[in-house]
Amino acid sequence: MSLTVSHLDLVHSGRLIVSDLSFEVAPGITKVLRGPNGVGKSTLLRALCGLLPIEAGTAHLGDIPLADRDAWVAQIAYAGHSDALKPQFTVGENIRFWAGLLGGDAQSAIDAFHLAEIIDRPIHACSAGQKRRTGLARLALCADRPLWLLDEPTVSLDAATVALVAEILRTHLARGGMALIATHIDLGLDAETLTLTRPTPRSSHTPDPFLTEGAL
Repeated sequence: MSLTVSHLDLVHSGRLIVSDLSFEVAPGITKVLRGPNGVGKSTLLRALCGLLPIEAGTAHLGDIPLADRDAWVAQIAYAGHSDALKPQFTVGENIRFWAGLLGGDAQSAIDAFHLAEIIDRPIHACSAGQKRRTGLARLALCADRPLWLLDEPTVSLDAATVALVAEILRTHLARGGMALIATHIDLGLDAETLTLTRPTPRSSHTPDPFLTEGAL
């Protein structure tokens, strides 16, 4: 199963963010998104999660189209800027909640991200790095999902935890998984680069004839 994206256009607030983008991610491959801030890296990842509409083009995971949302979502794991944690819950309660939802093993996630020492700490009492580790622990619950979409996954992490994330990614890739990552950090992976550039601005909407000069 490969990720294949063909002639993708993404629009936000009437502004073209990504234009005519085509690429492929094969099993065992990491592709790192590069480009200046605002070029559409996060937008692309969110669109490939089904969180943003696609203006034009197609995306497939094997023979599963992005339009088949239920089947698509069952094949991906996403880690965005928000850690999606319940602040009133402890670290352990959050992980057990996600384990019940995703069907993974909570203890494996706790062990993978070295969370045992803070397992009973409420999320609101955790540091930014501890929250990030807890959020990323969901990846260990999604080990059987072939495509990981990661948006700056190492933000707020120390060097040791960055190395841990890289090792978990290597294990995922060795099992035939794929990863599409927006990051400014060199994770030491044998990764391919996908550089995004700003498209020529254009509106995605047909002009309102009542606002067009000379229409009346």
